[in-house]
Parts: sequence; C-alpha cells; structure tokens
Amino acid sequence: MIKFPKPTVEQFLRTYVISNFAVSKDEKRIVFNTNLNGKMNLWAMDLPNTFPYLFAQKDQSSNFIKFDPEGRYVLTGYDNDGDENYQIYAVSNEGGEPQPLITGEPSEKYYFTHLSEDGNRIYYVTSKDNPNFLNTRVRNLADNSDEVINVGENGPTYLAGVSDKEDVFVYMRLLANTYIQLFVKEGDSLVSVTPNPEKIHVATSPVFVGEKDIYFTTNYDAEYNYVAKYNLESKKFEAVVNIDKESIEGLEYDKENNLLYFTTEKGVEDNLYRYDLSSGEVRKMETPVDVLEKLVVTKSGNLYILGRGATVPYNIYRSTDGKSWDLLTDNRVLGVDKEEMVEPDVVTYKSFDGMEIEALLFKAKPENDNGHTIFWPHGGPQASERKMFRAMFQSALNRGYTIFAPNFRGSTGYGSSFVKLVEQDWGHGPRLDCVAAIEWLFENGITDRDKLFLVGGSYGGYMALLLHGRHPEYFKAVVDIFGVSNLFTFVNSVPEHWKPMMERWVGDPERDKERFEKDSPITYLDSMVKPMLVIQGAKDPRVVKEESDQIVEKLKEKGRDVEYLVLDDEGHGFSKKENEIKVYNAMLEFLEKHQN
Repeated sequence: MIKFPKPTVEQFLRTYVISNFAVSKDEKRIVFNTNLNGKMNLWAMDLPNTFPYLFAQKDQSSNFIKFDPEGRYVLTGYDNDGDENYQIYAVSNEGGEPQPLITGEPSEKYYFTHLSEDGNRIYYVTSKDNPNFLNTRVRNLADNSDEVINVGENGPTYLAGVSDKEDVFVYMRLLANTYIQLFVKEGDSLVSVTPNPEKIHVATSPVFVGEKDIYFTTNYDAEYNYVAKYNLESKKFEAVVNIDKESIEGLEYDKENNLLYFTTEKGVEDNLYRYDLSSGEVRKMETPVDVLEKLVVTKSGNLYILGRGATVPYNIYRSTDGKSWDLLTDNRVLGVDKEEMVEPDVVTYKSFDGMEIEALLFKAKPENDNGHTIFWPHGGPQASERKMFRAMFQSALNRGYTIFAPNFRGSTGYGSSFVKLVEQDWGHGPRLDCVAAIEWLFENGITDRDKLFLVGGSYGGYMALLLHGRHPEYFKAVVDIFGVSNLFTFVNSVPEHWKPMMERWVGDPERDKERFEKDSPITYLDSMVKPMLVIQGAKDPRVVKEESDQIVEKLKEKGRDVEYLVLDDEGHGFSKKENEIKVYNAMLEFLEKHQN
C-alpha cells in the first residue's frame, strides 16, 4: 500500500484567513476578504453556488465591506502593506478594479462608518486636520459635496450610529480600551447615554430601535457588559439584559422580527443569544464554532457568522432557522483531518498572589511529542488567548511541541476589574502571572525545566523580551514577533490617535520614569543570554521597526546569538501568505536547532 508521510508545516500554513464579509440585500452574493490567492483580496460567491471567485484585486488588506442597497457598487477600505492608513474605495457591483473614492495623503486615515439607506451619502471618520481626535464627515455622492459634521475633541471620536432619518447621531469617544463614552447628538446638543460619562466604563455597539430608543452594550456600574437602552424623549438610561459572568460584545437588530442578537465573551469561548424585544425572552443559540468574529442579520431574518475553533479555520456559516448551520466556505487544513489536530484543555492555576488564572493547554499527541513546550503569552494585552485556530499552533503541535497559553491579568473575558489590572502595569503583575504559570508547568510534570521555549507576538513579544531579560533561567531560546522593547520610545511612536490613550494604558514616561525603566525589556540586556529570533514588519504602525532594531543592535554589540528577520511589506501581522509561511518555517527551524 502507498504510505504518506505526516503532514508538513506548510500544509497547516496553507489555510487562509477570512477577516471580514458582507451579504448583499437580496442575499444572492457574499463578498469576503481573504488571502486565498496568497495576498489579501476581495472574493465573492453567488449563492446558492459556493465556489469563490476573485471580486476585486488590490493585494492589500481591507478593513470593511459594504454593499450599496441599490446594487450599484461595493465600498471597501485599503491600507498599504500593513501601515493601517485605510482609505475608502469603490468597486463595481460586478467586481473589478477598486477605484479611489475618499482618499488623501498616504499618511492620512479615512474610516468608513455608515452608508445612507439610499446609498447616496457616505459617513466617515478621518485623521485629516485632526490626527489625535479625528473628525466625522459626510460625502454626498450625487454632487460630490463633503462637509464636517463633528470635530473630535478630548479623545479619539468615532461615529458609531446614525438614525434612519439621519438626524440623530451616536458618537463613541475612545479614552482607553476600558473607558469608552457614548454620546447622542441631536442638532447641536451632545448628551451621554450613560448617567455619568466621567465614571470609568465602556459603552459601545449602539443600534436604533424605532425612532426613540437606542440599545447598546455597557459595563456601567457592572463587571460584565450588558444590554442597556437610552430613550431620546425621556433621556432615560435603563439596563435591559445581562448574562451572568458573560460580557456582551455586539448587537445586531432584526427589524422585521423585532429581535436583537448578540454575542458574548466568556473566557476562552463565545456564545450567541437572541433577545425578543416584544416578549423579553432571551435564548441561547447553538453555533458551529467556539469564537465568533462577525455576525450579520439580514432583512429576511437569516443569520450569517464568521468564526473559527481551535481545530477549525475561519469559515462563514448561514442559518435560516436559528438552529442548524450551513457551511458556505470550506476553509480547511490541506490534507489534515480535524481529528489529527489538537483541541486544548482549559486549565486554571493560582498566581503569585492567589489569583486564579485561566489558560489553554495544547498537549502534543504522544506519537509526535518531542518533549518540549512553547510558552505563549498572548498579544493585546487587553485581549485573550481563545479556542481559535492558529496555523502556527497546529503546525508546532504536529512537530511535537506542547503549547501553554495563559490569560494573565489584563486579559478580556473575565470582567472589568480583571482587564484593568494591566493598565499602568505592563511588566509586573502579568509577568509574575507568567512566572507562576511556568512553575505550574514544571510542578505538574507537563514540561521539564530544560525544555521550555518562549514565543510571543505584539504585547506577547514584549512579554517574551521581558521574561527573557528578568528570568532567562527558564528558557532554552526566545522568539519575539514585533514586540515592544522600550516603553519610553513606544509611547512616543504609536499612531497619533493612540497617543491620547497612552497615559491611562501604559503611563507617563516622566511621572513613571522608574517604572518605565523597570518594565522595559531593554533594561535587562545583560541577562538576555539565550538564543533569540526577532521578527518585525517594516511598516508596523503600532510597534515600529525601531523597537526591534534597537534591541537587536544592542544585543549583537554584546555578542549575543540573535537572528533578525524583517518583512519589508508587512505591518503588525502577516497579510501575505508567503510571508507567514516564511516566518513560521523560520521559527520552527530556530526552535529545532536549539532543542539540544
């Protein structure tokens, strides 16, 4: 009989990202953003056919997709090789070459926010003339007129909701990830939807229900996000629906059936619920995935979701009855059955101060186990590691590595107080949570003290550098993927509209000078003695290339073993499949080289 070798790394990495999708008004077409041909482009399917075809090629990441209700065009937004300076383009309804529509200088940002019901007016937010706080404008396609309707102030301000009559607007002011205000603007008045906008809380996802009610999610006076309502006539705020110890993260309104759908974040998984506005009934719904990236509710009441699981890549599903789901895309691992991959165990451990920390433990299958473990601190930091497919994880597991991913303090999904614990404490509490996790791995016999690797990206890259500098005895080798190396330089190099949030998020470099020094990885160069691989996108706007340049240069001056891989056409991530394959092959080769 013919015998086939075990899957190659590239088979796992040949899965594709689907980052967004939209459904046409008649539900005959879905357009989605994917790197199916190796670079991010818009692809489409004409239902009921599910064979995808190229819809618009620009070889760049798209941040939104919007169908014109009249079927004349499709709107989308593109950046340039990961620089995140998105600008607005139009594509013919039948597809073709994207045409610039609302654009400016390469350094400017133009974020789509709303399209009028007749498809003639485009509302958008731009950094032009107000790079720190952003302005909201409206473009009339009939006469090409364009006017400012709101000037952002006191914090980055986004248009978050527009009434059907386009006479009431909801603005979101982002002061921090844990402090987001919502204001209603009617005429010249600007009124908070929560009783006290100065109280630290989050309010997001507004939807208009009827002419007088705005529903939204908030954690005002609560640990977890719930659904609240604001009435435009009475100016009354009212809590409506909460799910115990689950954070409601988005709302979608089914106008025809008077239903609200929302997803919740509960630790490492998401749930989907339906709320009947007429009866007040809340029903939990079954979904085919563990993590829901996007939900669309159409006029017919059909549901479409984009989601993934630990062993299931990004896919789009449809439900016509709210119970069963049809797979519309068939994104799968090349030649690898789901059963051949690894589902994680959800574990908890006690940290240095007794706090319970949840984590994902991916155990290499016995026939593959090479005895080594990868410790993975996630990015964010106000994010979390969840049951979501990572090609890098499954390829490493296939090569015999066990993977441990803790949701240290500051992670989302565990309540408002928990997520705030990383603010102005990037390098103490979360670091000690990671140290406690490592000791837990040793104490429970999951890995040996001489067989642990450290890999992290973004904030996880920062944590990898910091753990290497302060606790080098734990690790055989370290991989840093676009991580912050110096808090002093980081807070001054982020995008302009991030800068108003940096004081609350990270701190003030003058007031907190001592802490910045203590929590900056570059302070600990002398103890960074283990082999390192550093990976960086040249156009990264969040963690700029100089963050990696400076630590690599200083370590090489000390004669350390440092490999440096720079991707000239990437930003804060991998939009091009060949770059992703190159990076993770290099990483696995690096780890294998340092196993002994």
